Amino acid sequence: MMVRLPIFGKALLPLLMVATVACDATPPPVGMERGAELFETCAPCHGDAGVGKVDIAAPAIAGLPQWYVEDQLRGFQNEYRGDHADDLPGLRMRPMAVSLNREGDVESVAQYVASLEPVYPQSTLYGNAGAGASSYVVCVACHGEDGLGNKDLHAPPIVQLDDWYLLTQLRNFKSGARGARTDDVWGQTMRVNSLALTDEGMQDVIAYVQTLR
Repeated sequence: MMVRLPIFGKALLPLLMVATVACDATPPPVGMERGAELFETCAPCHGDAGVGKVDIAAPAIAGLPQWYVEDQLRGFQNEYRGDHADDLPGLRMRPMAVSLNREGDVESVAQYVASLEPVYPQSTLYGNAGAGASSYVVCVACHGEDGLGNKDLHAPPIVQLDDWYLLTQLRNFKSGARGARTDDVWGQTMRVNSLALTDEGMQDVIAYVQTLR
């Protein structure tokens, strides 16, 4: 026997179907599983193990603290990273960060990155570590004597970062390609310190940082 719906019932049927679909459209789970899935889009540049690829200026990120990875991804999303014409790697990274647009995406991929085995990339620069030790005194307040960083000051563990990446970022801070925006509070702090360094001085400080591993 066929049941005939009244006219108003027929009109409500599409709405009920939409509501059912909306209820089923639950967000993806937040955490390691979701982070591993998201990291598949990061791997072509940063590598499956997060060890980076120097030939495309993609730094090693494996084992970096979750809070730091979250900070940087949000910096790209908020356009105070990767918005300068002289920062080509940053320009390339920004769309990837913006694509993490579902609730929990940033936290999930950052958690996954933090779970990867930390790496300490080999040195590629040839600065004077002895001279760099004197200049590093200014860095201690934020990055610590051991270079392990300080979450409260949003200062990363620089001993885990590629030396070429550190040099690139110091140059970016000094030129204004990074840390020049008023909403980038911690970047502004770093920019002030970079202005006091010559290019040779930057390499000396970085050479000293390599001895802290």
